[in-house]
Amino acid sequence: MLNFTRFFAVVICLSGCVMTVDSRLNSVRKDYMTQDEIDTADVEQKDNLDLLLTADALFHSGDLTNADKIYEIFNKKNKNITSGNLSREIKSFLFGATANDYRPSMMDSLFVSYYQLWAALAENRLNDARVIINQSYARQQEMSRQYQKQIEENQNKISNEFIQELENENAVWNAYRDIMNPALMYLSGIYFLNAGEFSDATLYLNRAAGMMPENTFIARDAKLAKAKNKPTNTVWIFIEDGFAPKLVEKRAHVPIIGKKGTTIATLAISEAKSIDLSEPNLTNAQTLADVDAMFMTEYNQYRINEALRAYTSAVSRVALQSAAYNSKSDSAGLTGLLSTVYSELTNTAETRTWAALPKQISVLRMDNNGLIELKSDDKLITEISLPDKGNYLIYLRRANNKTDIKTIKLK
Repeated sequence: MLNFTRFFAVVICLSGCVMTVDSRLNSVRKDYMTQDEIDTADVEQKDNLDLLLTADALFHSGDLTNADKIYEIFNKKNKNITSGNLSREIKSFLFGATANDYRPSMMDSLFVSYYQLWAALAENRLNDARVIINQSYARQQEMSRQYQKQIEENQNKISNEFIQELENENAVWNAYRDIMNPALMYLSGIYFLNAGEFSDATLYLNRAAGMMPENTFIARDAKLAKAKNKPTNTVWIFIEDGFAPKLVEKRAHVPIIGKKGTTIATLAISEAKSIDLSEPNLTNAQTLADVDAMFMTEYNQYRINEALRAYTSAVSRVALQSAAYNSKSDSAGLTGLLSTVYSELTNTAETRTWAALPKQISVLRMDNNGLIELKSDDKLITEISLPDKGNYLIYLRRANNKTDIKTIKLK
């Protein structure tokens, strides 16, 4: 009985991690950009989620060098972000979703490149910026291939009413057709345009324009690149607002047909919840990236896989409980009860996400007259003074009535 006690103590501890993780991520959003101290101890030992949250906090605190170093640790740790992992599946089945290190999404990887590019430009590491751009686009292409493959595989799997119900639920969200980060493409294009590398500028600006065809700022810069003209006294302001969707656990009940009839099994799956945007839209700003849509593009396919894995797991758990209750041992009742408790405690969904990502990214492109006034419905939101003429990139993150502004003079 001692072994049972130890085993279920571990299970209960792991199941409790679900509540702890949800509470922590809610705190990340609630207290965003208010950290006085950031824990950078033993970063090599941090799991993926801790790496992302720590690097993000450093980025907004102005410590771009250390933020970049931690993002790079993340990159090295997740070189094969699209590959499968059987040991993860087994561990999740035995001990629940949070027993594993957080598995980052493809979108996470694209945002890491996006913030690394901002850090490189802010610190005038132009060669590093070029490397980041090239590597990030190669990574995005590979992710796109894997994403299309995943879609094809899922289309062959969708065969029951429950999966179709999930498809219908997902349909209420906007989503892109492919894995992309238009903000990363546009920022890359601006870098090459200001460097006078018009061929590369045209390439990246056309990519960004293809992703966001209604954005006239991108179209204007693509036209300049095609004509081989550099912009003069121009300011680009990238504005991040709000928070991307959060994941919550949802319980669904599905019938499982066995030898002794039909059993109703409980499946734990995740569900995306939108987080309302509290910041007012800035006058004349144009959408650059709908991060909710970026999130749902990948999540729509992930959720189908998650539901299929949950169904397979439920079948196994029902079989385990049945075998325990029907065993001929004197402790069959107790063993069956323990197996039921075990199944319930380890039947958890993955609800971890990079909680600090924005809900949307918009952009303003304007002439540099020395003083930038950002307004919403004629109400002044903030002012940014520029020291002299020339071209500037401005990064602006707004959340919880706080702002992070980074001003970069383009050479």
